[in-house]
Amino acid sequence: MVKTFQAYLPNCHRTYSCIHCRAHLANHDELISKSFQGSQGRAYLFNSVVNVGCGPAEERVLLTGLHAVADIYCECCKTTLGWKYEHAFESSQKYKEGKYIIELAHMIKENGWD
Repeated sequence: MVKTFQAYLPNCHRTYSCIHCRAHLANHDELISKSFQGSQGRAYLFNSVVNVGCGPAEERVLLTGLHAVADIYCECCKTTLGWKYEHAFESSQKYKEGKYIIELAHMIKENGWD
């Protein structure tokens, strides 16, 4: 059995956390866009995330065309959060490769959003 260790982002930065278990997911500085749509509503695109596991990649037709994506989940509570773009088949969508979508339904803002 492998024990995973939870990553903690610095308290001095605005962060996004898992709404279900409060594990840190991303620093606000890693946010690329708020203009995405997930299966459960609005979603954000991040450059990098922490405390997230990745499932196997599969091809899906999304709003912007065919992509190879892998579902991502919270390493702490195992809730599916969104997906990772593994490959974009259209050249205009290549900027998404290696980036992460997290649905707003699964995250909360913490640390200094007032």
